[in-house]
Amino acid sequence: MKYWRENFIFFVFFCLALLILARLFFVQVLKGEVYCALAEGQHKFLKNIEGERGKIYFKNHDLPIVTNKPSYFLYVSPAQIPPEDREKIATLLSEILNLEKKELLEKLQKSTFYQLIKEDLEKQELEILKQKNIKGVYIGKKIVPAFPYNEFASHILGFVNEDGKGQYGVEGYWDDVLSGKKEVIEGEKSFFGYFQKDLEKKAKGADLILTIDFNIQYMAEKLLKKAKKELEIEGGTIIVIDPNTGKIIALANLPSFNPNKYFEYSDYTIFQNSAIQKVFEPGSVFKAITMAGALNEKVLTPFTTYKDPGVVKIGGYSIYNYGKRRYKGNITMREVLEKSINTGAIFAEKKLGHKKFLEYIEKFGIFEKTGVDLEGEVYSLNKELKKGYEINFATASFGQGIEMTPLQLVRAYCAIANGGKLVRPYIVEEIKKGNKILKITPKISRSQVISFETSSKLTAMLVSVVENGFGKRAKIPGYYIAGKTGTAQVPWSALGIKKKGYSPKTWQSFIGYAPAFNPRFLILVKLDNPKTKTAEYSAVPLFRELAKYIIDYWQIPPSRE
Repeated sequence: MKYWRENFIFFVFFCLALLILARLFFVQVLKGEVYCALAEGQHKFLKNIEGERGKIYFKNHDLPIVTNKPSYFLYVSPAQIPPEDREKIATLLSEILNLEKKELLEKLQKSTFYQLIKEDLEKQELEILKQKNIKGVYIGKKIVPAFPYNEFASHILGFVNEDGKGQYGVEGYWDDVLSGKKEVIEGEKSFFGYFQKDLEKKAKGADLILTIDFNIQYMAEKLLKKAKKELEIEGGTIIVIDPNTGKIIALANLPSFNPNKYFEYSDYTIFQNSAIQKVFEPGSVFKAITMAGALNEKVLTPFTTYKDPGVVKIGGYSIYNYGKRRYKGNITMREVLEKSINTGAIFAEKKLGHKKFLEYIEKFGIFEKTGVDLEGEVYSLNKELKKGYEINFATASFGQGIEMTPLQLVRAYCAIANGGKLVRPYIVEEIKKGNKILKITPKISRSQVISFETSSKLTAMLVSVVENGFGKRAKIPGYYIAGKTGTAQVPWSALGIKKKGYSPKTWQSFIGYAPAFNPRFLILVKLDNPKTKTAEYSAVPLFRELAKYIIDYWQIPPSRE
């Protein structure tokens, strides 16, 4: 018994080790599922008590467009419910919540501490459950974003998913700031010239004030609904922007969705913002870009003439004007825009040269994203155009066979309207947290895309389109309006059909700005397959109605007698 003390100590440690191993086996193996669920449940509750998400406002509207509201949910702890009571509780909950008893019973019979039964309890359900006070049945509370205007401005805003993460639009792009995960600090480059600082602990999110004008946004959405009813459009986009700063005043899409009920939509493409997430071939509105390059390089003037051949043959392809029209006599470049002559655009592109043509497309920002602060922006690589085939340059000169988003087109036209500067479209004007307000400043390129002289000449040509050409329905007494129509065929590929060539469907658009020589706003109206043949009868009247509304609303003085 010489070593009895050492043996005794060894025996004690051996027993303790056995106890620990037995406990670990019980926790990790026999009851692993229980504690795993408990941990997940605790994590969920911890997540719910994190900082409140920031609100979103329109600049001229006192009430928030996105706010926060309490949401109540029901969960049970089956491990706390006696087995003999589970059937009765399942029956009771089934009657109160209008849920299947069988599914409820399955949840109640699991060996877990947490089972979610129902989210977003209705007021009546909540009151009844509070009165019943059932053992093992609990009511949880969390603060969730609320969209009081339902479908209004849905593609601008996006939504917040069940995990509290912003998706699409402003909610997606500015999620870190709205959620409080990051704080924006003035002084360092990142978000529009500002730096986001990571926070160790999630705090209350900052509020955002948008550049969107509530009334103009409402009017834009109203006009799209009108077009749906009267023109039977399949979809549409309207963008209103300040061409001098890039400040987005309105951005409307149809169809829209309700961010409060995002989980009810099975087709996720409805969440995509057509202004930045879908490309299209713009058609004749692009002729102004072609003309801008040729004017800027001084290879032609507004009064340069050519004789319309009626058809241009390249390889095995024949390119005609709309309706196979042929214009007699000497046609000026101004008339090419007025009458939207395809062969005239081809003439201008040839004068400019293929290499320079591609350079100007790049300068106007068509080969890159605009950088707008909305989530999910896309752009086309335009691979076919860049291959350098003669036919591709010819069709691209009048806006077919070249792809872009509506916002890319809008940004290009801003440079025409503002004297030649490329702007960065933006939608958040201020970030507000407590007493601190951070203003977002416009980002405008220092270099000229085109000269001020070219901008003035082209603006005069676009005014002539409205005065004498296919844009006549855009005229507003007392004001010079600059604009261009566009009607483009929709390729089969854009419809998801693996087939070369173009379908009978069309994109019809009109883009214009006013007052033409000192623009306050620029509008794009793009309609998907309206029942009219050309934009002259679809997009142009809608543009006029919205432009007239803005002129009256802002009380813009007349620019002509």
